Amino acid sequence: MGESHKVVVIGGVACGCKAAARLARLDPAADITIVEQGSVLSYAGCGLPYYIQGKVSELRDLTSTAVGVPRNPNFFRSVKGIRALLNTRAVRIDRDAKTVEVIQLDTGVTDTLHYDQLVLAMGGRSVQLPIEGTRLDYVFGLRELRNASAIRDALASGNIQKAVIVGGGLIGLEMSEALRTRGLDVTVVELMPHVLSGLLDTDMAVLLENYITDQGVRLVCGERVVALQGDSGSVERVVTDKQTLDAQLVLIAVGVRPNAQLAIDAGLEVGPHGGIKVNERMQASDPDIYAGGDCVENRHLVTGDWAYVPLGSTANKHGRVIGTNLAGGDDTFPGIMGTAIVKVFGYNVGRTGLTEQQALEHGYDVVSCVAPGADRPHYYPGARQIIVKLIADKKTRKVLGAQIIGPGDVAKRIDVLTTVLSMGGTLEQVANLDLAYAPPYSEALDNVIHAANVLRNIIDGVAVKVSAAEVMSRIEQGEDFVLLDVRSPQEYEAARIEDPRVRLLPLGKLRGAFDTLPKDKPIIAFCKVSLRGYEAQRILSNAGFTDVSFMEGGVSTWPYGLKTAPAASAAADARGEQA
Repeated sequence: MGESHKVVVIGGVACGCKAAARLARLDPAADITIVEQGSVLSYAGCGLPYYIQGKVSELRDLTSTAVGVPRNPNFFRSVKGIRALLNTRAVRIDRDAKTVEVIQLDTGVTDTLHYDQLVLAMGGRSVQLPIEGTRLDYVFGLRELRNASAIRDALASGNIQKAVIVGGGLIGLEMSEALRTRGLDVTVVELMPHVLSGLLDTDMAVLLENYITDQGVRLVCGERVVALQGDSGSVERVVTDKQTLDAQLVLIAVGVRPNAQLAIDAGLEVGPHGGIKVNERMQASDPDIYAGGDCVENRHLVTGDWAYVPLGSTANKHGRVIGTNLAGGDDTFPGIMGTAIVKVFGYNVGRTGLTEQQALEHGYDVVSCVAPGADRPHYYPGARQIIVKLIADKKTRKVLGAQIIGPGDVAKRIDVLTTVLSMGGTLEQVANLDLAYAPPYSEALDNVIHAANVLRNIIDGVAVKVSAAEVMSRIEQGEDFVLLDVRSPQEYEAARIEDPRVRLLPLGKLRGAFDTLPKDKPIIAFCKVSLRGYEAQRILSNAGFTDVSFMEGGVSTWPYGLKTAPAASAAADARGEQA
C-alpha cells in the first residue's frame, strides 16, 4: 500500500495501539494517526489495583515497555512511525466524506482528519450511579491513571481508615484486597445477592464470600446504594436501602458499558448490550470502519449470542486482527468464551464458558459437579486446594463451562478447560487429555480430569450426588435421613457438621456395619472432599441400600459452618483422607 493509505485510530490504549503497531509493522508506508482524549498512551489499566496496593511501586511502570521505555508520542513516532495526538477528542465521524472531526481539549482548537480506513477503539465507560453525593471529595472510580494516583495519595495522607467499595465485581474484589492490605477497614456493597454475579454460580460464590470475610472484609450483598453523604465536602457515609455505613473513602466499581456513542451518532450498528457490532474481521457495519476492544460486542462461542465481556486480553487480540486486515490480510476473531481470572487475597478465582444457571437458561440438559482436591500430590511440599466446578450437557456430554477457586494453581486448569470449550470438547476428551504430569505440578490425574470423570460417573448413573445446599435444605425442612460421615475419628473431632442426623462411621469399618444402618431411610455419605463419600455410596448401593448418595465436595465445600476442636490435627486429617 502507498502513502495515500490513511488510517485514523480513535483510542490509544489497548486495542487502538495494538492495531496501529501491527499495521505499521506490516505496512511501513501507511499514514497512521492515533487520537487519544487522555494524556497517556497504551497504559496497563489492569495493573491499577496493584499500584494502589503497592505491589507496583511506580505509576510509570504501567506506561512503559518491559525495558523501561515510556510509551509516549515520541516512542510511537520514532520507533513505530505513528503519529499520536494526546488530549484530543474525536467528536464526529462523517462516513460519506471519510473524515473525523477532533478537538484539542487543552486549547479548544478543532481539526479535521481524513481517512481511508478508520479504527474505533474508544474503550468502555464506567457506569455512573444516579445518586446524590458522587461529586464529594474522596469518591473515586478506577478507569484512569489519575484515579489511581489520587487514591494512593489519599491513602498516603494517613487520614483514611474506613473505605466502602460499591460493587462486588472483579475490580471491587481486587480493590478490597488492595485497601485491606493497606490497613483499611473495608466494606464491599453489592446489589446482587452474591459477589461476582454472572461469573460464578451461587454455590461457588458463597465459598468465595466466606473466604473474603475471613480476610477481614465486610460483605454487604443484596443492598442498593441510594446516596453518598458528607457534611464538609468530603464523603462520610454510604446510605443503602437498608443501612448507613461510615466511610472516608468510596470507590465506585459497578461495571463498564461500551463507549460507543460516537459510533451510534455515525449510524453504525450496535448490539443488544450497546456495543458496536463487528464481523469476524472486526469490521463494523461500514466496511471501511473497524472496531475493537471494550466498545464492541463479540459472539459467545458456546451460545452464539452477542456478549459483552470487556477485557484487556481480548482488546489486544482485536487490535492484532484489525492491524493485519488493515494491511491487506485476512485475519479473523471468532469470539469469546467469557474467560476471566482474578486474585482475591490468597485465592485464585477463574471461570470460563457458561455458569450452571446460564446453561439452564439457554436450554441445555445441564449436569454439574463440585470437585475439591489438591493441585499436586499430598506428599509433595506446597500442595494447595482448588475447588473445580464443571458444567456439561447431559445429552451431548459436551463441556459447557467451569469455575475454579482456591489457593492452588487455578490459571493452568482454567486455560485447559477454555481450550477444550473452544474445540467443542466432551467430557471423554477432557478425561483423556495428555496433560503434563510430575509431582511438582499435579496429581497423576489432574484436577480437571478428575472432575470430568466425576461428571461421567454422574451421567452414567454410577455416582449419585447431592449438593451441600440440598443437604441443608433437607435439614431445615426436618427430613429424616442419615448424614453419614465416613472420615476418621480424628478428622471428626477436628471439624464436623453439627447435626443429630450425622453419624460417624469410618470408611474402613463400613463393610462390617451394614446391619447398623437403616435401609428404610435415605443415606447421604460424605468425607473431606467426598472421594470416600462416593466410595461409601458405591459400597452401600452394591450391598442393597436403595436410597444412597454422596454429598459433593464434602466438608471442604460445606459453607454453613463447622464445629471445630480447639486444636485441629492436620496430620490426622491428612492420614484420614488417604484411609
